[in-house]
Amino acid sequence: MFDKVLVANRGEIAVRVMRACEDLGIETVAVYSEADRHGGHVRYADEAYNVGPARAADSYLDGAEIVDVARRAGADAIHPGYGFLAENADFAERVRDAEGITWVGPDPEPMRALGEKTKARSIMSEAGVPIVPGTTEPVSEVETVREFGEEYGYPVAIKAEGGGGGRGMKVVRDPAEAADQLESAKREGEAYFSNDSVYLERYLENPRHIEVQIVADEHGNVRHLGERDCSLQRRHQKVIEEGPSPALSTELREQIGEAARDGVREAGYTNAGTVEFLVEEDPDREPGELLGPETNFYFLEVNTRIQVEHTVTEELTDIDIVKEQLKVADGQEISFAQSDVELEGHAIEFRINAENAAEEFQPANEGSLETYDPPGGIGVRVDDALRQGDELVTEYDSMIAKLIVYGTDREECLARSARALAEYDIEGVVTIVPFHRLMVTDDDAFVGGTHTTKYLDERLDHDRLEDAQREFGTGDADLGGPSDGETDEQVTDEQVTEREFTVEVNGKRFDVALEERGAPAIPTPDTSDDGGGGGRQRPDVATEEGSSDDGVTVGEGETVEAEMQGTILSVDVSEGDEVAPGDVVCVLEAMKMENDVTADMGGTVTEVPVAEGDSVDMGDVLLVLE
Repeated sequence: MFDKVLVANRGEIAVRVMRACEDLGIETVAVYSEADRHGGHVRYADEAYNVGPARAADSYLDGAEIVDVARRAGADAIHPGYGFLAENADFAERVRDAEGITWVGPDPEPMRALGEKTKARSIMSEAGVPIVPGTTEPVSEVETVREFGEEYGYPVAIKAEGGGGGRGMKVVRDPAEAADQLESAKREGEAYFSNDSVYLERYLENPRHIEVQIVADEHGNVRHLGERDCSLQRRHQKVIEEGPSPALSTELREQIGEAARDGVREAGYTNAGTVEFLVEEDPDREPGELLGPETNFYFLEVNTRIQVEHTVTEELTDIDIVKEQLKVADGQEISFAQSDVELEGHAIEFRINAENAAEEFQPANEGSLETYDPPGGIGVRVDDALRQGDELVTEYDSMIAKLIVYGTDREECLARSARALAEYDIEGVVTIVPFHRLMVTDDDAFVGGTHTTKYLDERLDHDRLEDAQREFGTGDADLGGPSDGETDEQVTDEQVTEREFTVEVNGKRFDVALEERGAPAIPTPDTSDDGGGGGRQRPDVATEEGSSDDGVTVGEGETVEAEMQGTILSVDVSEGDEVAPGDVVCVLEAMKMENDVTADMGGTVTEVPVAEGDSVDMGDVLLVLE
C-alpha cells in the first residue's frame, strides 16, 4: 500500500479522501490556492503546499505544478477526488509517466475514450447497452442539427463531448434556435473542457436520472454496487440523490446494473466510476408503483471518477469506495463477489449548498459561518471541511457540506431526514436547507418518488420555495469572520496576546503560534491585492471618471456591473458599438452556470474594462455606456 497520497482537490471531498487514507495508515498531502489557504482540507492534511492563485486554471488545474509538489513531498500516489483534474486523461497520463507516483483512477486510454461522448456511445452500443438515438460523430454545421430534428423530432439536445451535469448542453426546440444553441454549446465546451466538439441526441422530455456505481480491478473483476436516483435537479445540477431508486422494480434494477458492468468491461475500465442512464418515466405512475422490466432506459455517460453522491452507496452497501479505489490502484484484487453486494435500507444525500432556492438557486458570493452546528444521531452522516467562523470561499462551487441520512426503509429515511435538516444550524450564509426541508416534509412528488429531472425547473410552484425560505431560512451571507492570518480563538488581554499564523517555505505550509507580551496589536493585512503573486486581480471598478488602484482609468458614463463573482467566457461588444436594452454584452460563468449579461439601457459602448478569461467580483464594471 502507498505511504503518502497527495489529494489534488479541495473542500469536503479532499477531507473524505484523507480520512480513508488515515484509516489505511497513509500520510496525506494537501494542495491549496491562495483563496483556500485556511481551508478545511489544509487543516486536515499532514502536509500542505500552495499551488498558486485563486483562479483554478492557475492552481488546482495546474497539472505540472501538482505533480512537482508530489515529487517534493515524497508522495507515491495522487488521488484527484472529483472535479478539477479528476477526468483529465492528459493529467492521468502525466501522473502515470511520473516515476514513483501512482494515479488513483482509471487508465488514461479508457478515460479518454469514455470522456468523449461519441466514442462512449459507440463502446456502449458494441456492448449491447441501449443508447439514446443520436450522432456518433462530432457535429459542426447547423444544418446537421436541423436535419436531425426533422428525422427524430424536436427537441434536440446538443451536448459537449467533455460535458456533464448540464454543462455544455443546449436544447433546440425548433429550427430557428439551432444556430444560437450550437454556438453556445460549443462555447461552453471550450470554456469548461477545452473541447468545443459537440454531438446530438434525442431529448427525452420526462426522464429519471439513474446511475450505477461500479468498481473494476486490473484482474478482470467488475462489480456494480447498485443504483442511485439523481432525478431531483435544478438546471441539470443534482441537489438530492438517493438509493435505491423509489421508481425501479427489482427486474429493471438488475437490467440496468448488468448493462453498466457490460459497458465498462467492454471499455477495459478499472478503478471506481459511475455509469449514468436516463430511464423513461411513466407520467401516469402513482406513488408506490414501480417501473417494470419493459421500461426503456438509455446510456447517458460515464463519470470516470468518484461522484459527489458516492456516500449514498456506501451507506447501503457498507463498502468504503475510496478505500477500494486506493486498493485497486495498488494492484490488489477486489475482495468481494457480485453476489456479496446487497443494498440494505435506504439512504438520501442532501447537498448543503450556499444558495438561495427562492432566488433561482442563486449562489452566495460572500459570508462566513457565524454559526455552524451540523446534526447527529443514528443514521446521520455529514461530510464537510468548513468549521464555525470559516469564511465562505466562492471561487469554485457553492457546496458547504453533504448531509447523508440512512434508514431501514424510505419512510424512515425521510422522517429522519426531516429531523436532521431541522437540527442543521447554519447562520451567516444563506443555504438550501429550507428547500430540502420542503422536499422531505411537504412535497407530494418527491415524497411519492414520482419526480423527474424536469420537476424543479418546470413544475414546482416557485411560491412554495419563497414560503420555505421565509419559514426555515437563517439569514443572508453578509456577516464577518476571522481576518486572514488570525483565528477566531484569538485571546487578547492586557498582558498576553496569542495568535496563529501560517508561513510558507518553498511553497510548503507551516503553522506558527506567536505569543506577544505587552506588544501592540498586529494590523490585519489587506488581502485584496497582497502583491504576493497569487491574489486574484479585480478589474477596475468605477462609476465616474477616476483612477483605479493600478492606475487604469475608467471613463464616465452608465455602467453594466457583474451581479455575481465569476469568469468572463466571452465579450460580445467592442468600443464604439451601439447596444439596445436587453442586448447580451458578455457571458459570465458562475458556479458552473453560463449567464448572459444584458444591458439595462441603450447607448454607445465607450469602454470595456474586461476580457475573455478575466475573473470578476460582484459589482465589478463590465461595460461603460454613453
